[in-house]
Amino acid sequence: MRSTRCAAAGEDLAAAALAWAGGQPGDEPLLVFATAAPDAVKAAQAALGVEQAGALVERTLAQVAAGLIARGVGQLVVAGGETSGACVQALGVRQLQIGAQIDPGVPWCHSATGSGRPIHRR
Repeated sequence: MRSTRCAAAGEDLAAAALAWAGGQPGDEPLLVFATAAPDAVKAAQAALGVEQAGALVERTLAQVAAGLIARGVGQLVVAGGETSGACVQALGVRQLQIGAQIDPGVPWCHSATGSGRPIHRR
């Protein structure tokens, strides 16, 4: 288990997650997430500051998303407002087509990278 403090110290958590993903079966869904017990989150926020701790997590997950797309992954499910925004920016998404609602307040969205290659995400 790696922490936000590891990222703040320079550990490349995105590269570690992508290395892990590369060793998984190609036909199985992957789950990459950031979570911790409330006391661990508070400790990281106290050590780094709330904004910096959040930004490190968002930036790391955005790097993972971009790395997965670069490796040929065609679908991502991204949750969380700031995290979704960071991923959209990292992927260079300029426009989203809003599709069917899959849950209250959760639409299926379609997008394309600057290269024109479609990316599909919820």
